[in-house]
Amino acid sequence: FATGADCQSTLSCMRQLGVSHEFTEEDGRSVLTVHGAGLHGLRAPSDTLDAGNSGSTMRMLSGILAAQPFVTRITGDSSLVNRPMRRVIAPLCQMGAQIDSTREGFPPLNIHGRPLSSIDYELPVASAQVKSCVLLAGLYAEGETTVREPVATRDHTEIALRELGADITIRPRVAQVRGGAPLKGKTFVVPGDLSSAAFFLVAGLLLADSDVILTNVGLNPTRTALLDFLRSMGAQIKLLHVEQVNGELVGNLQIKYSPLRGGTIEGAVTAGLIDEIPALAVLGCTTRDGLTVKDAAELRVKETDRIESIAENLRRMGISVQTEPDGFHVSGRQRFRAAQIDSFGDHRIAMAFAAAALAADGACEIEGAEAASVSFPEFYATLHQLAR
Repeated sequence: FATGADCQSTLSCMRQLGVSHEFTEEDGRSVLTVHGAGLHGLRAPSDTLDAGNSGSTMRMLSGILAAQPFVTRITGDSSLVNRPMRRVIAPLCQMGAQIDSTREGFPPLNIHGRPLSSIDYELPVASAQVKSCVLLAGLYAEGETTVREPVATRDHTEIALRELGADITIRPRVAQVRGGAPLKGKTFVVPGDLSSAAFFLVAGLLLADSDVILTNVGLNPTRTALLDFLRSMGAQIKLLHVEQVNGELVGNLQIKYSPLRGGTIEGAVTAGLIDEIPALAVLGCTTRDGLTVKDAAELRVKETDRIESIAENLRRMGISVQTEPDGFHVSGRQRFRAAQIDSFGDHRIAMAFAAAALAADGACEIEGAEAASVSFPEFYATLHQLAR
């Protein structure tokens, strides 16, 4: 089980709701056992729930809290309270929940649980977090809840619900869940996160003569747009020992240093790469033709304004970059200069520019480097293995 702060925030919130758990070690791996309380066994928390830096915790948990017979207040850190939550408030209120926000759609949220009705909801913006929120609320709703996506997003929630026995139907860009079906406990083996692997894939492509193998990486087809895009630029990537575990494809990735052409991320591809764009921005500077990113306004409402954070740090490293309201362009054939980097408190910015620092002409210092611990506490130790 991951030790990142986001996962710990979820555990803390669930503990306050009466769900117990314990950690053990098995073959050198951390094993988390959760003692489920059932759909209707949660209890009212005695204090405000704190989602920390985790937007996924707040958005997904809101779907469950919307159906509880009590009022819950949920907040987050200084970054999370500035991330918009209207996108989950709107469908949940359509289902019958009452959600108050003192800051016009921003956290903290006061969620007044109510009996929920099923809905047929079309996402205005592709978001796996919002989709998951509505599906989790649908577990409690009378009838069948349907979520339709403009483009396909990651489907880990749908797969997990199916594995747990939910009455769920999964089709391309449509998921339907029927409320009332009890969930059954199951053992899950959680694979490595491809979005976290992205930083090591990029580092391998930045360092001449590198040959990197990443083991036990999740290869869910809704997540492999990263591999498709890297291959389109000329990257040499092999999938090794691929198998299915708990409904998810898992395997090893081998990547070797390759001269790259560059490319453009736009349209539906942007939605599939939204978390990997900071890493790809770093890589794009060294390609033949550079990198253009479009249709990515969502980056401006992440943990930080990632478009500006990427541009600021690239410029500090001597890279030419032009920004747009929904993206940016970096020219190719550029070299990284040693610089003082700022993570702006964003884990993906910290990790992307740590990878860039490996290719810089001198030592770089990252202010707020500890932000990486939100999703990957072992990141720097792992990166050190690659840099040796």
